[in-house]
Amino acid sequence: MRFKGKVAIVTGGSRGIGRGISELFAREGAKVIVNYSREADSGPFSGSADQLVDALRAAGGEASAFSADVSKSGEVREMVLFAREQYGRIDILVNNAGICPFMEFLDLTEDVWDKVFAVNLRGTFLCSQAVARGMVEQKTKGRIICVSSVGAVAGTTFQSHYCPTKAGVNLFVKSIATALGPYGITVNSVMPGCILTDLSSPQFLASPEVEKSYVEKVPVGRLGAPEDVAAAVGFLATEEASYINGASLVVDGGLIAHL
Repeated sequence: MRFKGKVAIVTGGSRGIGRGISELFAREGAKVIVNYSREADSGPFSGSADQLVDALRAAGGEASAFSADVSKSGEVREMVLFAREQYGRIDILVNNAGICPFMEFLDLTEDVWDKVFAVNLRGTFLCSQAVARGMVEQKTKGRIICVSSVGAVAGTTFQSHYCPTKAGVNLFVKSIATALGPYGITVNSVMPGCILTDLSSPQFLASPEVEKSYVEKVPVGRLGAPEDVAAAVGFLATEEASYINGASLVVDGGLIAHL
């Protein structure tokens, strides 16, 4: 129970990588605020945040769901206020919420570009600042962990809008790590590679041939799972990782090394 008594917010925490992170923290004793947006949780996965919270509670964990668009400062403030009123403090923030609508560069619109930057980069800024202010006020030696991507260092054809946001996240992490380190708050990021989730499955598993082409790029010989990323996030949130600050940990099975 590495996080017994700790309070964690996981943005985009109801699905995919975020779900794996929420499950890990709850299993390890943390009180978890599972953030989600109504837009992201609509469609075939509607209600997944409440379902996840029910499952976490049934397993003996403590969790609450909170809907907030991380790109909107007012909603972020309400989420942080909810966490502090509900649990008294915030010890861990995981900035996981992100979007990546695959588009050809020549078809990319300003609206899509602005939306991706708003969620992926502005959202990371808004959540980090709001939570960090409370940590400083309460003298909490907290952890802020951002989910970046190998796309931060390796551009791809259909992600010319997404990759710059993740590169920005990594530099944002390094910048605020220097600002918050004196308060005992560490800030790091993880950079997942090909992780199999409900959202990525149609891409990675489009056909046996497509799946094979992705797997062949990964030296360990398999696609990643949300649990792989959650394990890295969990480590960075521990006391053992208290001297790691401003770092970006690659979780990709060797994909970048192979490329």
